[in-house]
Amino acid sequence: RKGLWFRLRKILLFVLGLYIAIPFLIKLCPGIQAKLIFLNFVRVPYFIDLKKPQDQGLNHTCNYYLQPEEDVTIGVWHTVPTVWWKNAQGKDQMWYEDALASSHPIILYLHGNAGTRGGDHRVELYKVLSALGYHVVTFDYRGWGDSIGTPSERGMTYDALHVFDWIKARSGDNPVYIWGHSLGTGVATNLARRLCERETPPDALILESPFTNIREEAKSHPFSVASRDLIKTITIYRYFPGFDWFFLDPITSSGIKFANDENVKHISCSLLILHAEDDPVVPFQLGRKLYNIAAPSRSFRDFKVQFIPFHSDLGYRHKYIYKSPELPRILRHHPGQWRFGSGLQSQRPKAPGGLSGAKSHSHSGAF
Repeated sequence: RKGLWFRLRKILLFVLGLYIAIPFLIKLCPGIQAKLIFLNFVRVPYFIDLKKPQDQGLNHTCNYYLQPEEDVTIGVWHTVPTVWWKNAQGKDQMWYEDALASSHPIILYLHGNAGTRGGDHRVELYKVLSALGYHVVTFDYRGWGDSIGTPSERGMTYDALHVFDWIKARSGDNPVYIWGHSLGTGVATNLARRLCERETPPDALILESPFTNIREEAKSHPFSVASRDLIKTITIYRYFPGFDWFFLDPITSSGIKFANDENVKHISCSLLILHAEDDPVVPFQLGRKLYNIAAPSRSFRDFKVQFIPFHSDLGYRHKYIYKSPELPRILRHHPGQWRFGSGLQSQRPKAPGGLSGAKSHSHSGAF
């Protein structure tokens, strides 16, 4: 019995020592925190060939490689509208590039952390958007998937800017919309702010499951076994003395801010925010808080700001909003026309007889 107690005490002391050591390790090595945020080393699904999007059921998609900077190469997928599925068979990259000048709008999709442009839920969203008549252009940031380079907030934003400019150089007068998901919303608002500051704003900005800034997301991130985003370990340290100093300051010192709440004050284009109430990764209240910051901002005085929450009973959580049968209706008019639609709508489960039970409120600028 004494031997058992001795071994148990050793285990408890080891666990306690590890618990105390981890905050100091993160403080001394802020790069660890950056890796936990980006999770670019987590490549799922495994064993897929990103050069062959058709293996993921995207038979009307072409794989490109672009070079934003010296020693940086990013992999890009371009999916044309579903109505062009037959015409796209066997076509080369030049055909796809020329197709951007067609009369169909274009969505630049910026994915979140972990995985690649071939992630299952991402592929399903491409299919939905393509079926609605959009070109979808997406890519893996430097350091993700088969893209070459070292991840950083600056680098991710520059990659997005490079792809946006590449699209605009080929799309003529077709509208180009930016869609960011999760961590990708931070890249999206960085990009949109930069475009607005140089007076070449996107036609609209869509933020799916956004947060306010990376510090608030890390601090309020709920523990979830199924989640992959941001920092899973911080929940057990939330009340650790010096929590901000140990865990949040290293994020800032690594040059990682993703300040959506600050960026939206400098963005002048239509804005749509989508967020599920049962999101276990980015708390729903952060998406609503971002909307409350953006809605009264002077930068949006001539544009529509919409927030559409999805009821928890729908089960869309962090990455399944693409499953909503309401999404085609939400995007029925191209995003540049949102300024003429409703403002805040709540998507709830459909009642018998097909009634959605949706509530509607609005916020708008001068039309």
